[in-house]
Amino acid sequence: MRAQVGIIGGGPSGLLLAQLLDRAGISSVVLERRTREHVLGRIRAGVLEQGAVALLREAGVAERLDREAEVHGGVAIAHGDRLHRIDLAALAGHGVTLYGQTEVTRDLYDARGAMGGAVIHEAEDVAIHGADTDAPWLTWREGGEARRLDCDFIAGCDGFHGVSRRSIPAARLAEFERVYPFGWLGVLSRTPPAAEELIYARHVEGFALCSMRSRSLSRYYVQVPLSDRVADWPDERFWEVLSRHLPPEVAAALVTGPSIEKSIAPLRSYVAEPMRWGRLFLAGDAAHIVPPTGAKGLNLAASDIRYLSDALIGFYRGGDEVGLAAYSDRALARVWKAERFSWWMTSLLHRFPETGAFGARMQEAELDYLFASRAAQTVLAENYVGLPY
Repeated sequence: MRAQVGIIGGGPSGLLLAQLLDRAGISSVVLERRTREHVLGRIRAGVLEQGAVALLREAGVAERLDREAEVHGGVAIAHGDRLHRIDLAALAGHGVTLYGQTEVTRDLYDARGAMGGAVIHEAEDVAIHGADTDAPWLTWREGGEARRLDCDFIAGCDGFHGVSRRSIPAARLAEFERVYPFGWLGVLSRTPPAAEELIYARHVEGFALCSMRSRSLSRYYVQVPLSDRVADWPDERFWEVLSRHLPPEVAAALVTGPSIEKSIAPLRSYVAEPMRWGRLFLAGDAAHIVPPTGAKGLNLAASDIRYLSDALIGFYRGGDEVGLAAYSDRALARVWKAERFSWWMTSLLHRFPETGAFGARMQEAELDYLFASRAAQTVLAENYVGLPY
């Protein structure tokens, strides 16, 4: 089996890259360890930057997004009994788009199928060979049989626990990580959202977030210790704690209901450098993780795919290797800015027991400054809506 580009990972990163390459006449095969149903069953973020939306339109997969998504011109931060709105549109020139990652993935799957593109699911024991040569190849097992794909380049879009990053020699890779001492308990419910726009809450008990997937599907989070289990959080307890984190008028209007999905996600910041080894290129969570506070995970993956697809298309159209050589540095420049913003938002809004009373007062002073300073709000807005590609 042969394709110009072998793509490991059938999530939004891998599928978006395949779609952009196929539209440019570049053949690719996507290998995914899980079933399509499993991939589409993942509950993920839903805040898209303008650059990500533009890339989805360029890929020809934004018809449903343009019809169903909501554009939010602001975001609110709850502190104490007050709700402070950051006017993203006025401060940064535009807002953000609310459209779930699951829906993005579904649209990409539909487009891949319409174009007859190859997505091989349940590809087990994927291995990378010859990445540091001019003729790399992939092997895997499919239905118990050994398979092989010869290709020119390999794109590792298989997430933090995938094989791609682990295939780079340890001596060639620098890793930077911070693991946070808490997680997010997330609940999905068929209830109307708590507000017209997202609410980030900083409370003495910890962080909370009121988000949404649609006008009838809401996503809520509260900060929990890493020692907690989902079983420790029946719905009644979750709604009670969430309500305490919100200003009284928001809590009074909160519509509760049975959870249809509940999970705890640990938080970490992580970057691997470089994002290229030979003809293997890392993209998305395979190369970097951000805490979800800044809504950057999917958006960083999109910017990686922007740079990588441009580089590959430039190579096949004119033999230009400049984009390939610059890919890692170009992607990492944007990655580290997003890491900084996500770290700052996390540090600002969560309860860090180890920092004590002094740390709590520093958070309060930072928030007071933010709410009083248009310049500080502009910095937040510019980063939240997404820095230019």
